Amino acid sequence: MSDRSSATGSRAAGPTGAGATPPAAQPQRFAFSATVIGEVDAGVMLVLIDNPPVNAASASVRTGLLAAIGRAAADPDVVAVVLSGTGKTFVGGADIREFNLPPEPPLLPEVVAAIEDCAKPIVAALNGVALGGGLEIALACHARLAAPGAKLGLPEVKLGLVPGAGGTQRLPRLVGVAAAIDLIGSGRIVDAGTAERLGIVDRIVASDLVGAATATVRALVGTVPRRTSDLPVAADDPAEIDAAAAKVLARSRGQQAPAEAVRLVRAAADVPFADAVADERATFLALRNSDEAAALRHVFFAERAAAKVYGLDDVAALPVATIGIVGLGLMGSGIAVAALDGGFAVVGVETSAAAAEAGRARIAGLLDKSVASGRSSAADRDARLARLTISDGLAALAGIDLVIEAVFDDLDVKTRLFQSLQGVVRPNAVLATNTSYLDPDRIAAAVDRPERVVGLHFFSPANVMRLAEIVRCAKTAPTVLATAISVARAMGKLPIVCGVTEGFIGNRVFSAYRRAGEFLIEDGASPYEVDAAIEAFGLAMGPFAVSDLAGLEIAWALRKRQAATRDASERYVDIADRLCEAGRFGQRSGKGWYAYVDGKRQPDPEVLMIVAAARAAKGVASRPVAAEEIVERLIAAMADEGRMLVAAGIAARSGDIDLVMINGYGFPAHKGGPMFIAGRAQEAAPPH
Repeated sequence: MSDRSSATGSRAAGPTGAGATPPAAQPQRFAFSATVIGEVDAGVMLVLIDNPPVNAASASVRTGLLAAIGRAAADPDVVAVVLSGTGKTFVGGADIREFNLPPEPPLLPEVVAAIEDCAKPIVAALNGVALGGGLEIALACHARLAAPGAKLGLPEVKLGLVPGAGGTQRLPRLVGVAAAIDLIGSGRIVDAGTAERLGIVDRIVASDLVGAATATVRALVGTVPRRTSDLPVAADDPAEIDAAAAKVLARSRGQQAPAEAVRLVRAAADVPFADAVADERATFLALRNSDEAAALRHVFFAERAAAKVYGLDDVAALPVATIGIVGLGLMGSGIAVAALDGGFAVVGVETSAAAAEAGRARIAGLLDKSVASGRSSAADRDARLARLTISDGLAALAGIDLVIEAVFDDLDVKTRLFQSLQGVVRPNAVLATNTSYLDPDRIAAAVDRPERVVGLHFFSPANVMRLAEIVRCAKTAPTVLATAISVARAMGKLPIVCGVTEGFIGNRVFSAYRRAGEFLIEDGASPYEVDAAIEAFGLAMGPFAVSDLAGLEIAWALRKRQAATRDASERYVDIADRLCEAGRFGQRSGKGWYAYVDGKRQPDPEVLMIVAAARAAKGVASRPVAAEEIVERLIAAMADEGRMLVAAGIAARSGDIDLVMINGYGFPAHKGGPMFIAGRAQEAAPPH
């Protein structure tokens, strides 16, 4: 519907005069605001939200909805209302352009209350995504129908918030307290089938959703509207409620919003609706002004900005249906699973038949774990395995569209592989290197067409970790870069484009972070105190536990390569070198910064002796180091390195640094990232 005539409406003129056939009554059309339009046909008002691209609940939408409901309530010719959206979205949530602005009336709770309190029946026709405030609007309607492709959720906790227009009180009245805690506390989005099973929607309609909603609402005319707020809260098993709450809180890692969401949903069973909604709104407003919400808004906008890559406007990605992966160890197998999950066909190649079969077993094992955990079905696993081919020869890659090498991180090994590949794959096939530290420009220089080489750096385990660094080499063609980004997104990854430098963004920042940790150890802290301080801050693992997990030998090899050119005036701590010289390479070797007994990590007195000997060799007088100083110095080191990467053009923006550390290294998103923290500290510092 594109006609947006005045809100008074008009009937189309027809032929007049003797003998003329009376025209059929034309629907009245209204424009309630610039983004909400309406049409009355035979007593039913169809209200459409038309605010592309995602029908966000902007001030214009809120104004239009309130006007539409007011008109419907007052017009005796209107007996019922159907509320839907244009395109593939009902309402995609709040308008991000309003996030950092003062709220503009009417506020969403007023709109939601007007919908629910209307004496005439209102049915939501959920044509697509209904998230956040969009789902709160739908929950206030007197019935809900959904298209098969609809997605529903209250993901406010992902922005450090709770629903603010009754979501924590209406949802448990439809699905029960335990399910509402799970959905709201996690911010999980569900498909239409799950929403129907839970009771969020009344029915899924495969075709003519608006027609079905119109028939439904006509059948409700003359009945008392079913107001969600009047429904009783189901008496869930207290043990199920406690289990759902414990699961949310365990995953929240100290965040405020999930804990508040759990508290508010629990209140639905005991607190009068009006009081609980008032509490919800007050909590929403308090959280909106919190540091946590500011940090998560920063992350949200940083992801939006990262999607805009310089030089790729109007550049189309090459079509990719089949991906080749050379090397099926832990990293290569993880990449293969990510590619299969993304819908690609995969050709995995190893150096021998035995290694190839071991790779197949490793991939199948990862897919089996996904089934066992409930993340996928047995049918999904079988469909993925049907798209997997394993070979012990490069000739199997002749027809692939993109090949990713995941072989040993050695320059000679990788360059020889790429030289061999160029004689096998098509001339326009993309060649991607997964190197962590090596210079991809040197790898690209080994092939005849370096413009088709790109860095595609995954993080381990590649089938789980969300981050993928896309390395723009000196000669990478724009279409090749766009293709790598497109493939990463199809795999469910967050692609961050960076330039060429040793370690790219993530490993360079992590190296600076690790060095700062080593400085702290040399100054007097133990590695276990350093890890404990940063883990209490919110990281899942400290730098020394992470080093043990990754293996100390890779960073040791890097330091040995750098030794000849290292500035003698720069501070250098050799404790990690001493550990490697003692055969302590990390978790896989059974000992590193920690000892591993029956697979369990524990502090090791031998490490403390090595640390003490290194201090003594330098004549360092150790001192106690407080946890606050540990955290400040570690974050400052990350931020300083990040600034250098942005200044050098390796990273496009400071937000990219934060996204890499959050999605690749476990920095807590609700803290915003090291660059965000440093920026806030600088803003708060008194002027000189």
